[in-house]
Amino acid sequence: MKPLLAALATALSVTAAAAQTAPSQTAPAGWRAEWPATDFSRTTVDFGEILSGGPPKDGIPSIDAPAFQTLAELSERPADREPVISVELGGQARAYPVAILMWHEIVNDTFADTPIAVTYCPLCNSGIVFDRRLGGEATTFGTTGKLRNSDLVMYDRATQSWWQQFEGRAIIGAHLGDDLVRVPSRFESFGEFAARRPDGEVLIPSARFGRSYGSNPYAGYDSLRQPFLYDGSYDGPGDALMRVVAIDGLPDAWSFAYVQAHAPFEVADYRVEWQAGQASALDARTISEGRDVGTVTVTKGGETALYQVPFAFAFAAFNPDATIHHE
Repeated sequence: MKPLLAALATALSVTAAAAQTAPSQTAPAGWRAEWPATDFSRTTVDFGEILSGGPPKDGIPSIDAPAFQTLAELSERPADREPVISVELGGQARAYPVAILMWHEIVNDTFADTPIAVTYCPLCNSGIVFDRRLGGEATTFGTTGKLRNSDLVMYDRATQSWWQQFEGRAIIGAHLGDDLVRVPSRFESFGEFAARRPDGEVLIPSARFGRSYGSNPYAGYDSLRQPFLYDGSYDGPGDALMRVVAIDGLPDAWSFAYVQAHAPFEVADYRVEWQAGQASALDARTISEGRDVGTVTVTKGGETALYQVPFAFAFAAFNPDATIHHE
């Protein structure tokens, strides 16, 4: 009987835990009106954790028809210090300037026959690239105007499911619990990209959106002590808005200060390096004038690994049991 009782106790414990992570709740009337196609009955998060960032659905417009120029064609070349998210597929390379992503947060692109979504959340400094196929079919992603742990909540236009950008996981709707496939990318300076890939292409601004590309609407943000629209706490090490490098599959993260002091170094099968010369996108009013935060790159077997360089508070919020190495 003891094994049976133990199994029953375990089952009851699991059921209770599931009930805690999937509370019985009703979506706010405003959500249901704005999102009639979203299945709000399917969720594992407390709706109270999801806050309005201000803009409505698609109020921060994704770029769905991106245009590119080669380095030789660029009429307005970004400053060498400006940050970009770069992707290499099929022997080709593209750079997506953060100066543009700052105002759109999502670029739906098809690159080397691969449908991808290049995403950036300024409040978490999380730049992540995903394969935008769901069940083998390509869709596009847009912004909900909502935040959870101060991080962008995206939605797919096929099912109107809501996705946590930081994790690439559906948190509400038909795709609940599904994970997007990550695509390796680098968060590097434009100068580094141009030197590495002189044959590369660069996303160019679109005049139709009327945005102040090159400017930072969050001037001084990464020097604040408390993140914007974040209800949680951060107990260290270091400051909540310090940058860390997080490698997919590893439980820990490393602050930029740690990396700068120890690089190059290896952890598991990964090589971590640091190089000066990248401006913070979230410091000065003009991005190219931001203070130098440097570039961290992570490779495995000489190839770009799956990693990102978010703020410490965001990493800790989504990885509460992880360790951040800092000095």
